[in-house]
Amino acid sequence: MTAFLRKPALLLALVVLAGSAARPAWAQSTAAEGQKLAFDRGKGNCLTCHVIKGGDLPGTIGPELKDLKAKYPDRNELAAILFDETKRNPQTMMPPFGRNRILTEQEINVIVDFLQTL
Repeated sequence: MTAFLRKPALLLALVVLAGSAARPAWAQSTAAEGQKLAFDRGKGNCLTCHVIKGGDLPGTIGPELKDLKAKYPDRNELAAILFDETKRNPQTMMPPFGRNRILTEQEINVIVDFLQTL
């Protein structure tokens, strides 16, 4: 009976390991998609106001975007800033990308994935 119990545990361990191995590739692909959106002048348009490593013709209205995972360890806080920073800071110049439906929730999430790689 113990051999029977070991097989499902082994199978479960293999499934968990396989899922965790695929996760970094998925995170890389969403971060790449997020970078495209962030640099897209018709969508995220982050370069209009921010210096971002790898971006062309950046603006200097907003802060340079670097070390964001350290500054915002809770990704939900960074997503909230993109969705509508006016809730946190009514005087901000940051456009409310989510509230104004410039970006979808999914687009905001992949941009956050990218920003957390900076």
